[in-house]
Amino acid sequence: MCKVMEVSRSGFYKWQQAVPSEQERRKAKVQERISYHFHDSQGRYGSPKITHMLWKEGLHISERTVSVYMKELELRSCASRKFKVQTTDSNHDLPLAPNVLNQKFTTAEPGKV
Repeated sequence: MCKVMEVSRSGFYKWQQAVPSEQERRKAKVQERISYHFHDSQGRYGSPKITHMLWKEGLHISERTVSVYMKELELRSCASRKFKVQTTDSNHDLPLAPNVLNQKFTTAEPGKV
């Protein structure tokens, strides 16, 4: 197998017995907590809110790092906006345009009203 993968036998055994570094362990722990908070919020929380939750837990991490980790985990929040009815505001103090046609839509010739 080492010949196929083009690695030395000693290199393979060194890789097999390697222990993860402190940084890798911390990253795995943070990614686990990010995944927990993301799924706990039904996929609604993005990196700002998850960062805030991690700060409450005592994990001091930047929002940018959380967003990078979320991309690595392929987690993307899907927050939907509330439906807001938009209507015309009739109660305003702005001047009204004059009614030039006055409901008379027939003219003698084009371009003349």
